Amino acid sequence: MAYVITDACISCGACTESCPTDAISEGDTQYNIDANTCIDCGACTDTCPVGAIKAGE
Repeated sequence: MAYVITDACISCGACTESCPTDAISEGDTQYNIDANTCIDCGACTDTCPVGAIKAGE
């Protein structure tokens, strides 16, 4: 299951550079992860300064 970005996102963009598949993009109010592109590597979780990225369910 793809990772998800929660409402705790502060839209800093730190996660976008860590994603090897470019699955993360800026949305209207926060960043989003494209579930079809995400490969579940978890690289983005280590770069989020507020811990807003979690494994999807």
